[in-house]
Amino acid sequence: MPQLTHWAARRPTHVALLIHESGEAITYAALDARANRAAQWLIGLGLQPGDGIALLLENRIAMLELAWAARRAGLYYTPLSVHLKPAEIAYVLKDSGAKLLIESPHLAAQLDTAIPRIGVEEGYEAALAAYSDVTPLPERPVGRDFLYSSGTTGMPKGVRRALTPFEKRLTPDWPDYWLPLYGFGEDTVYLSPAPLYHAAPHRYVLRTLMLGGTAVIMRKFDAEAALTAIAQHRVTHSQWVPTMFSRLLALPAARRAAHDLSSHRCAIHAAAPCPVPLKRAMIEWWGPILHEYYAGSESVGITVIDSQEWLKHPGSVGRPRQGAVHILDDAGRPLPPGEVGGIWFSGGTRFAYHNAPDKTASAYNADGLATYGDLGHLDAEGYLYLSDRRADLILSGGVNVYPWEIEQVLAQHPAVAEACVVGVPDPDFGEAVRAVVVTREAVEPAALIAFCKARLAGPKVPRSVVFAEDLPRSEAGKLLRREVKAAQRSA
Repeated sequence: MPQLTHWAARRPTHVALLIHESGEAITYAALDARANRAAQWLIGLGLQPGDGIALLLENRIAMLELAWAARRAGLYYTPLSVHLKPAEIAYVLKDSGAKLLIESPHLAAQLDTAIPRIGVEEGYEAALAAYSDVTPLPERPVGRDFLYSSGTTGMPKGVRRALTPFEKRLTPDWPDYWLPLYGFGEDTVYLSPAPLYHAAPHRYVLRTLMLGGTAVIMRKFDAEAALTAIAQHRVTHSQWVPTMFSRLLALPAARRAAHDLSSHRCAIHAAAPCPVPLKRAMIEWWGPILHEYYAGSESVGITVIDSQEWLKHPGSVGRPRQGAVHILDDAGRPLPPGEVGGIWFSGGTRFAYHNAPDKTASAYNADGLATYGDLGHLDAEGYLYLSDRRADLILSGGVNVYPWEIEQVLAQHPAVAEACVVGVPDPDFGEAVRAVVVTREAVEPAALIAFCKARLAGPKVPRSVVFAEDLPRSEAGKLLRREVKAAQRSA
C-alpha cells in the first residue's frame, strides 16, 4: 500500500488536503514533512509504541498530520468530538489511557484532567520547529485510530485493535472489495462534509491520501456550500448521512440546479437508515451514483448496495460483503425471509470493547455470532432491511411494533419532513405509539393518523401525533430516539 512518503516523492506539489471554506491547502511534500516532524516530537516526549494520545480539534489540516504522525510513531490516537462536555471528555481520556491531549484551546477551557495538554496553535507549532523534515524514524509498528462510539445508547464505547507490525506496514488497511467497489485512486477528489473525529470520514480521508488523491474538507456542513465544493473542486467521491440529503433537497430547485455536479461519480452514505422517498429523490437528482453500507466500528460484518440494486430492493441496505447475515428470534432460532428479528453476523472480525467485558459478551451469542444490536429482516434474495435497535422496540398490547416501519410511512406524506416514533405509557396497552413530527407545511394530527391507518395494521397506527421544530441527532446523523422518548414520557 503506497504511503505518504511515496506520494511526496512521486507528486510532491499535488494538493493532498484542502479546506473548502478558507482555501487553506497542503501538498503531499509538505504534509509528509510535517507528519515526520510531528512523529519525532511525539517520540521525543517519551511515548512508547502502543501508548495513546487524544485530539480535541475541529476539522483542520493538523488533525490529519497528527493522525499520520501517530501512525508513524506507533501510537493510538483518539479523536474527540468537539461537542462533548468536559465530563465526557474526561471519561474518554481516562478510559482510553491517553497520555497527551492536543487541543484547540477554546474547546477544552473548562476541562479538568491530569494528563499533559498542548494547544495546536501555540505549543504544537513551536514543538515542530525543533525537528527536521527528513530525520529517519525508528522502526515501530503502525499506529492506528482508537475511536469511541457517539454514545447514542449510553456512555461511549471504545474499540481498540492490535497495531500492525512494522514489517507489514504496506499491507492495505481496507477489505478486498473496497477499492473496486468505489473506485478510489490518484484522480480521486474526495469531499468530506462531516466531522473528522467520526470513523468513516476520518478513515476515508486517510485512504484517499494513501492512494494519492485529494481530500476536500468542509469545516462544517452547509447544504449549498457542499454543492459549491463539488462544482468548484471537481469532486469525484463523497460521503454523507441522510440528514444531509434532507438539507440538500430542501434547497430551492433553482439553487440546486445552479451547480455543475458532472464530476461527481460516487456518493457514499451510511450511519443512519435513509427513508425510501428521500433516497429515491437523491437518485433522481444525482443519478445512480449512490452507494450505501451498513456496518459499525466493531466491524463484525458489513452489507453494501449500489443504486441499481436499491431501485430493485428499495429500503434495503444490501447483502453482506463480509461474513453472512442471520436473522434470529429471541431464543436464537433462525427466522424465515420477511420476519423481523435480531441481525447477527458470522465470519466477521472478532472485537472487544475496551474495558467493557460485559458489553463485549452481550454482542456475541453462544454460537459465536455477533450483532450491532439492530433488528431487521431479509428478503427472499438475501437483501437486508433494517427495522430498529432492540431497545427502541415498542410493546403495545402484546404486539411488537417497530418504529422505523411507521416512520417510513410517515415520510411518504408530503407535509412530513422528519418523524420519530416512540412508545409512551398507556394504562390499557402498556405502551401506545406516538409520532413526533417535523413538518414542511401545516397538517392536522388526525390527517397523519388517517394516512397511517390506510397503510399500516391497527397496532402500528400512531394513537397520537405531536409536532416539533426539529429532532435531536448525533453528530453522525443518528436519530437520538432516547431523548425523544424521554421528553415524551415526561410530557
